[in-house]
Amino acid sequence: MYVMQALPIFMNIAHRLCIVIGGGEVATRKVTMLLKAQGAVTVISPALDHELQAMLEAGEIQYLASTFAPEQLTSACLVVAATDDEAVNEAVSIAAKRMNIPVNVVDAPALCTFTMGSIIDRSPVVIAISSEGNAPVLARYIRTKIESMLPAAYGRIAGIAGEFRDQVKEKFATTQARRRFWERILNGPFVERVLSGQEHAARQLLGELIAQSEDAHTVGEVYLVGGGPGDPDLLTFRALRLMQQCDVCVYDKLVSKEVMELVRRDAELVFVGKSRDQHTMPQEEINALLARLALEGKRVLRLKGGDPFIFGRGGEEIETLMQHGVPFQVVPGITAANGVSSYAGIPLTHRDYAQACLFITGHLKDGTVDLDWQAMARPNQTVVIYMGLVGLAEICQQLIAHGVSPHMPAAVVQQGTTQKQRVVVSTLSDLAAAVAEAGLKPPSLTIIGEVVQLRERLNWFTPMQSD
Repeated sequence: MYVMQALPIFMNIAHRLCIVIGGGEVATRKVTMLLKAQGAVTVISPALDHELQAMLEAGEIQYLASTFAPEQLTSACLVVAATDDEAVNEAVSIAAKRMNIPVNVVDAPALCTFTMGSIIDRSPVVIAISSEGNAPVLARYIRTKIESMLPAAYGRIAGIAGEFRDQVKEKFATTQARRRFWERILNGPFVERVLSGQEHAARQLLGELIAQSEDAHTVGEVYLVGGGPGDPDLLTFRALRLMQQCDVCVYDKLVSKEVMELVRRDAELVFVGKSRDQHTMPQEEINALLARLALEGKRVLRLKGGDPFIFGRGGEEIETLMQHGVPFQVVPGITAANGVSSYAGIPLTHRDYAQACLFITGHLKDGTVDLDWQAMARPNQTVVIYMGLVGLAEICQQLIAHGVSPHMPAAVVQQGTTQKQRVVVSTLSDLAAAVAEAGLKPPSLTIIGEVVQLRERLNWFTPMQSD
């Protein structure tokens, strides 16, 4: 059974002498880390590599062009030996230990009195991971995992919290009361303000929450999150984090089951899906619902297929939230055009085939398909049609009537990016009949343009239910 061999500590080295023995690439890495902690670094070596030379010329380090001698360590707060000479490294270790100076010898744990862990820097939040020299690659692997879960803005959360620390101590007399307050703050809208870049609003909110009594009512927040085209691996880190912390999830029909599986397990789920001419809840009622739930103090996840601002009516919902003074943030998602075309092996632009791309909704607010045919019929572009399956025959006829070749390559992709993806490729004149014969159903995306002919060469995704 392993026991802890080293005490993890954080040392303040700001403006204190740190000596690095060695002038090569490994020494450069150590110097860079010491400088990030504001150490006053002196490098001792007969020569410097180009990066250390640049640091010297920039005035970032001091340099002593010399071989190692023990008296050079006098007054140092720590020493790092990073040469490729084992004898020199051992001599540095012996001298530092005799002088009771912490010493690190690169890749020689037995010669060290301290080691530098694999560091995650979210200053003033800093995390160091150590395997005590047993498995440094594993330590880096763990660091990567944590990096992916910890947004860069967490350091700013700590910084702003520090600004208000004295006010919190004045407001709450006991350690327990202060802990309860910070737990409530760190699970509320303050954090989301900071993570979404609204630091002024975060400070204002934190000041208001400190002034309130503990039982005071707090307005919640709405997260307009793009759930992407279906594959849960295409979610953004921020989307996943918000999905895991919501109190209520208001979601659309186009959000895949796989994505819904990632929503917080105990969140209330409210389905407001819409199909052509079939609305579970009118848009105006959805807008009002989001505002009402947030005003009740809840964290509301408005989860949409694709991207909230591309045929997702996110703008309409935001207008209502602003009218009611409800805080919100928007998290972009991979829209169907990008995700579905990629998984179908159809690039939307290509130097030889299409220099522009047009996104079109297949029916207007009044349910008609009276679209801008002239714009859709322009050459050297790709046309991507959302929600166009019902009117597909008319769309194809109108494009041909407005000058598009009946032999233009076209495709319809059903449930793109998922394991149920199906693709039908045809010409514009035969597309509607081919789709009807294949029995494709919504959600489907139509792609029209010369780029469709590239699918035969670029198709890379093979779902379990192949086309």
